[in-house]
Amino acid sequence: MDSREVALHIERLIKFALKKGLIEELDVIPSRNALMDLFKIEKPYEGEVSEEELESPSPILNKLLDYAVEIGLIEDTVTYRDLMDARIMGLLMPRESEVVKKFNTIASEKGIEKATEYFYKLSQASNYIRMDRTSQNLYWRTPTEYGSLEITINLSKPEKDPKEIEAAKKIPQSGYPKCLLCIENVGFAGNLNHPARQNLRIIPVKVAGEQWYFQYSPYVYYNEHCILLHESHIPMKISEKTFVRLFDFIEQFPHYFMGSNADLPIVGGSILSHEHFQGGRHVFPMEEASIEEYFIHPQYPNIKAGIVKWPMSAIRLSSKDRDKLTEFSSHILNTWKDYSDESCDILAYTKKNGELIPHNTITPIARINKEGEFEIDLVLRNNRTTDEYPYGIFHPHEELHHYKKENIGLIEVMGLAVLPGRLKFELEEIIKFLIGEEKFNPDLYDESSPLYKHIQWIEELVLKYGTNCTREEAESYIKQEVGNKFLKVLLDAGVFKRDEKGKKAFERFMKTVGFEKIDMKGDLK
Repeated sequence: MDSREVALHIERLIKFALKKGLIEELDVIPSRNALMDLFKIEKPYEGEVSEEELESPSPILNKLLDYAVEIGLIEDTVTYRDLMDARIMGLLMPRESEVVKKFNTIASEKGIEKATEYFYKLSQASNYIRMDRTSQNLYWRTPTEYGSLEITINLSKPEKDPKEIEAAKKIPQSGYPKCLLCIENVGFAGNLNHPARQNLRIIPVKVAGEQWYFQYSPYVYYNEHCILLHESHIPMKISEKTFVRLFDFIEQFPHYFMGSNADLPIVGGSILSHEHFQGGRHVFPMEEASIEEYFIHPQYPNIKAGIVKWPMSAIRLSSKDRDKLTEFSSHILNTWKDYSDESCDILAYTKKNGELIPHNTITPIARINKEGEFEIDLVLRNNRTTDEYPYGIFHPHEELHHYKKENIGLIEVMGLAVLPGRLKFELEEIIKFLIGEEKFNPDLYDESSPLYKHIQWIEELVLKYGTNCTREEAESYIKQEVGNKFLKVLLDAGVFKRDEKGKKAFERFMKTVGFEKIDMKGDLK
């Protein structure tokens, strides 16, 4: 590629940035000069540049990244290209203060919904949200007795090159930023161990009298997938403060839900070291699930309560009174933290080296419901392990690890499976057996084969559906079976099982909290 062609792509990118509001007319010349300096181009493109309708800058960026490789500016690996990608877009970004000012102006003049719409579009246009990759994710819904579960195979996070992994080991750990959620990530250049964030911007939000920051996830799993992070690098903790923060946020952002991963290993999220929440604009299957048992508490007569018909153990509360809802949610949390029921393998604490280790916690999800009430789902969690279940009693059991071994966090709890990208290839290979394109012989696969872990499942599928399916039939069967697997994952993670024994045990806990069971009319049972 010659310098004139590179100059053309720089001009195309500037036009894109101008059109999407990343820069204004007065920024064109300095932005052009900065990009020319980066690519060592001596003069700008002098011809006409046609108008383009691009939702993402990726087609232009890919050309510039190819040139960066060609001139030896970067190595041709995914990580190095991503680092340069963010560096390029960082030169076209408005300053943090400008973004915040515009967000607040829109919020005051047109409302918070319009402000988040602006910020979400900015995060997409800047390529911080990688729409070119998230659009590759596979998605479908699977009907079950608990509603229609959502399945996504995550293809948006590219795997690192083995050479990069080796090189990353040799890079000294600076400890800055401390984690991916720290505010110091804004504008950070990144390295092989830490993604570049020159195109990240965050919005300060006062929540419960504290300083928090609002941003979007770079790999959105659902519409307007956002993150609310604490200003300080402090560990996650579920407490009464959690409920105060959740209700305060959704009162300010009523078009979003907001929830938290649990605060213990195994049942918690991937980053327990930094206090944060996840939210967004999406109706999850759990929100659509109905109440199957209704309850009332004599001390909280204005709070509606019930057990959700859901594979995991969830209590739903709703009320116009957020203070009482906070108080009651905290009461349930504290009761659950100390609750044991050995008949269900639930122990609140175990001893290790003379120290009490806590096992009970909650995954909370708050929203404003259709009646305009504050509503919260409290999903009961326990992270105890045994010799029989070393990964967790209430965690996907080992027979499901070929499908999902990772923690069941907030997103999965609500009914959206985020499955590893490897499954795309593996499921395509399994389809070949069902349509008779290849004959399945388990003896041909050893532990090095990606299909080895699926052998038992493949045998079950072949026995159930045969090997003469049409491709359309095979794909439909596979989607249903993957959804069924996800349902089993959620059932494994439920502390009170969905059989009669589990339902009675759940009701015993509700009585311990002080609940009284009622019918749909509100009469005591």
